[in-house]
Amino acid sequence: MPIDETFQSDLRAAIAARRGQAVERLTRLVRARTTLGNELAGQEIMAGIFDEMGLEVETFDVDPDVIGKLPGFSPPVQPDYTNRPNVVARHTPKGGTKGRSLIFNGHIDVVPPGEASLWTTPAFEPSIRDGRIYGRGAGDMKSGLVAYCLAFEALRDLGYAPAAPVMFQSVIEEECTGNGALSCVARGYRADAAIIPEPFQQTIMTSQLGVMWVTIRVMGKPAHVLEAAAGTSAITAAYMLFEGLRELEAEWNKPESIHPEFRGHAHPVSFNLGRINGGDWGSTVPCSATMLVRVGFYPGTSLKSVKSTIEANIAATKAKHPQLANVGIKICYSGFQAEGCTIDPDAPFMTLLADTHRQVMKEEPVRLASTATTDARFFALYGDTPATCYGPIGGSYHGIDEWVSIDSMLNVGEVLALFAAQWCGLAKA
Repeated sequence: MPIDETFQSDLRAAIAARRGQAVERLTRLVRARTTLGNELAGQEIMAGIFDEMGLEVETFDVDPDVIGKLPGFSPPVQPDYTNRPNVVARHTPKGGTKGRSLIFNGHIDVVPPGEASLWTTPAFEPSIRDGRIYGRGAGDMKSGLVAYCLAFEALRDLGYAPAAPVMFQSVIEEECTGNGALSCVARGYRADAAIIPEPFQQTIMTSQLGVMWVTIRVMGKPAHVLEAAAGTSAITAAYMLFEGLRELEAEWNKPESIHPEFRGHAHPVSFNLGRINGGDWGSTVPCSATMLVRVGFYPGTSLKSVKSTIEANIAATKAKHPQLANVGIKICYSGFQAEGCTIDPDAPFMTLLADTHRQVMKEEPVRLASTATTDARFFALYGDTPATCYGPIGGSYHGIDEWVSIDSMLNVGEVLALFAAQWCGLAKA
């Protein structure tokens, strides 16, 4: 059927009519405290929503024995995958496939909320203020999950359904490994395109950095503070090693080193000292310290190359400072081992997504070279499925008072519905 102005007007009205439902769903999801290891409550909500949508629903556990040797696997931070399922729902068109298939993917997991006293309202008690929903995960990225459900239901409200298979994936561990999405790829889920509604301000992602988590354990020499010079502080040594890594970060951010996709960023690569633990007594020179460092790197750089460069940098820093001569250092890798990737902006699904953004928003879309990683890499690099991210406007992700715009969430639902109508074709529901 033609996608004309009347259809678009009816679609917008259908989206608007479900505003209250979308808000209710998002607030319910935010109340589910789906931090690492605690994803089940949120996945049960998603399974229930998928069931309400009339989809075929499947849940399955991530199995490290199945995915452990696949490209893209990351050693888990939380090795026990019990009661932490992925949820996948499938729309199968009546009368056979007539269009191109589609995957909508999103993650249910959220990062810890941080210091509770800094939040205006509690992180897991969603608050609605000035057209925004506040709460941990409201933006990143439970609003995206709500938006892709809204897209499908709005089409159905008009009496239509996609004329090609559509899969809806709610996965775990996007925030630390991506093993949830990798498990979907390992199960053979493929499509002609995939869209992840990450909250990237309604931009269209064309590339993303690689990300690696590096754990560095430092062993010093304990001593009483009365004779501190006889000891070696592992915590001080750890900071010195990180300062050496910052020199590598600066090298990778020099103009001549920046990947062409990221030349619009003044400082695309970031090394973050995300966590440090060490010492055991206030009056003792600390014997040990452990750092968790997040390292960004450019598409086209292998994981092996990143590891060897990091290890060489640490060795060079140790050799340069005499006070590190007797420090023991152990490097290991758990969490993100994520390659970067690029997406052809002229691929058919990318040009159609840009067109649908123009149709809905009446403005040109902005392309995004993301300095973070997303699960799009699994589809693009390993799943024979071109993929990108397009999601709502929000802010303070991983910070305090995270929020998402309700209007933008609905706009994304409209864009995704219009995209599905044209990419998959439409059939009578």
